[in-house]
Amino acid sequence: MAIRTLVWGENVQERTDPAVAALYPDGMHETIASALREDGALAVGTAILQDPEHGLSEARLAETDVLLWWGHRAHGEVADAAVERVLGRVWEGMGLIILHSAHFSKPFKRLMGTPCALRWRVAGERERLWVVDPAHPIAAGLGRSIEIPASEMYGEPFAVPAPDETVFISWFEGGEVFRSGLTFRRGGGRIFYFSPGHETYPIYHQPEVRQVLRNAVRWAYNPAPPWAGVAAARRVPAEAAPEPLRTA
Repeated sequence: MAIRTLVWGENVQERTDPAVAALYPDGMHETIASALREDGALAVGTAILQDPEHGLSEARLAETDVLLWWGHRAHGEVADAAVERVLGRVWEGMGLIILHSAHFSKPFKRLMGTPCALRWRVAGERERLWVVDPAHPIAAGLGRSIEIPASEMYGEPFAVPAPDETVFISWFEGGEVFRSGLTFRRGGGRIFYFSPGHETYPIYHQPEVRQVLRNAVRWAYNPAPPWAGVAAARRVPAEAAPEPLRTA
């Protein structure tokens, strides 16, 4: 069965910034989705901030195995009710891939429980993305590194919890380094943060980056049934204990 994948994007700068529109005329979300559609095992849809319920209704999320999230300028415009639905599905087992500036998105900050802050600079500098865990499924098919000719610098310290795994570390032309590919697990859900993807550079057109996105979806997919009731604290009566109890 196909992995049901949903790409969510703000769709703000594509409509207001000519430089971004020139690189991503159909929206960044559609370019990301096009990378995923190169894998026939993925059934890919898109949703944007301007959709009813931001395209993140309970029914839509129930039919989503892996959600990719790109956000930047409009984090505060995402309704808290939609965020709660996303969190619930992650805890149940939906995979979540957080892209670039979405480190400051409401869902990621809630799941991390930390500021998720970092250092940044937009100077069109070269980024070398080192593969530090070449055996990881997200790194499948890649060489030792990915060269991105022009990128936004993200630098340490990155205020997130200690990750489960570090797949990529980036070096930038100006000298900074950054943990640019990190995995986490929350409840039944697998989470991958991937930093390259500034809107004024053609990063999501780069073949190696598109390969990472496809690999990440396959890695984040959890084939197990949803972990129903994961967020509920349920009282277990004494008579329902696995072993007989003698009560006073």
